Amino acid sequence: HKKKHKNAFELCTKAAELGNLEAHSLLSILYMKGEGTAKDDCKMNYHLEIAAIGGHPDSRYQLGANEATRRGRIDRAVKHFRIAAALGENNSLEKLKESYIRGHVPKEDLAASLRAYKAAVDATKSPQRELAERNYNIDSQL
Repeated sequence: HKKKHKNAFELCTKAAELGNLEAHSLLSILYMKGEGTAKDDCKMNYHLEIAAIGGHPDSRYQLGANEATRRGRIDRAVKHFRIAAALGENNSLEKLKESYIRGHVPKEDLAASLRAYKAAVDATKSPQRELAERNYNIDSQL
């Protein structure tokens, strides 16, 4: 596995240099786990932030999770979760619901995040996508 991780690290580094957000996101994971490279929290955060700023929903969610669990900064975590939810990231929406229950998110902010999440999800719907999903489900059942 070490050789595969090293190869993945090298390919992701090249792709990230070309501006690929998914590559930045994957590099953050490789740096976090120390796979293909040494563990490095600074580089992990750097690549996570680049991906999140570029609009990568999972990276934005992970920034929020890091703020909450590693740094205890719930207010900053909530801001990241709201942005990620507006990008259609489901885990962020769940974290916002939990934060509302704990009193960290006002009802109006949760409602606005729910509307933004729904709008993002609805924007990805199309007849072609639904047809492809139905065909995929049929094929996977055969």
